[in-house]
Amino acid sequence: MSTTIMQVKHLYKIFSTQDNDSKEKEAYTALQEGTSVEEVTKKQQVVVALNDVTLDVEEGKILVIIGLSGSGKSTLIRCLNLLHRPTAGEVLYKGINILDYSHNQMQEFRRTKVAMVFQNFGLMSHRNVLQNVVYGLEVRGIERGQREKQATAMLEMVGLQGWENKDIRSLSGGMKQRVGIARALTNNPEILLMDEAFSVLDPLVRNDLQFELLRIQEKMLKTIIFITHDINEAFKLGDKVAILRDGQLIQVATPEEMLNNPANDYVQRFINNVDTTKVLTVRSITEVPGALVREGVGANLAVKIMGVNGVSSAYVLDSHMHYKGLLPLNAALAVAGGKKSFAEALLDIPCITDPDILISDIVQMSADSVFPLPVIDKDGLFLGIVTKAAVLTSLQK
Repeated sequence: MSTTIMQVKHLYKIFSTQDNDSKEKEAYTALQEGTSVEEVTKKQQVVVALNDVTLDVEEGKILVIIGLSGSGKSTLIRCLNLLHRPTAGEVLYKGINILDYSHNQMQEFRRTKVAMVFQNFGLMSHRNVLQNVVYGLEVRGIERGQREKQATAMLEMVGLQGWENKDIRSLSGGMKQRVGIARALTNNPEILLMDEAFSVLDPLVRNDLQFELLRIQEKMLKTIIFITHDINEAFKLGDKVAILRDGQLIQVATPEEMLNNPANDYVQRFINNVDTTKVLTVRSITEVPGALVREGVGANLAVKIMGVNGVSSAYVLDSHMHYKGLLPLNAALAVAGGKKSFAEALLDIPCITDPDILISDIVQMSADSVFPLPVIDKDGLFLGIVTKAAVLTSLQK
């Protein structure tokens, strides 16, 4: 069962165009009294960046926050470490409101519990790669040998072993972002905040870093809050995805839940361009075949079952629902005519052995198979079949 490590409760962030705190408070009060955002914005000369956002963050999971420019996603992530101080609401870390932290508590929180990876890398050009990565530990007073050992391990994890002494200015954008990730991880934070960390990178490098992040997450199980404007990136990385619009939270769900049950037309429009085969799993398109026969039944009965269901093959199961093979009509007729045994008539066709595999990973397998693919679980239990039609339909969504 997942544990909630951070909660955002009724969070508001209002920016005054005149840098006037009293204007922010007046605007918040007006919103509480039911005044529309449009009227508050015009009358108080403010920007309502976050408007009553409530959100739970699960420990050890990746939460992706997505929205168009101006939706409030970057403001939200900056409220989680108080780079922006909320106008109202709570940010709870393990049940304690960080807005109540003293200066020393906040400093300790930023140094040891949370780390941030920025869109523009945020590296120091006068330091080499290793010196950038050790910076957080250096500030904390960690002994040089220990901090360099930790930093070197993280550089190896992100694929930069041997680059420790390179000048930051000599690195590509993708390599700079790897340094940024290594620097954040070297502090061993519980929560990693990533604000459009891959958005300035070219598509190939971006794809590589997405894979690296998933690989790192599998090893380290950090709580990651990732900001993006790319729905495909959100669905690829996120255990859950949160969609913001004009400072309001519209929906929080797993990618598959959101794809199958969008909260409203806005969410539906937002995800229309997503590559569904990289989100939906085989389980979502698995269906029960018309012709199922138990091992040991006569060939004549098998032929009859196929005829009733209008198909030319049947899937054979044992008494415990384990899949045994495919029985084609011509082979069943051969058994009935005494030309083959039932066991000899069964075809051994490829099976999908993980129902939670992505559809994108079985497209070629489906295309190469003459028959619908049987789906079984890790114990060999038959779950159903995946047809070419179901795969093609998922490609067209």
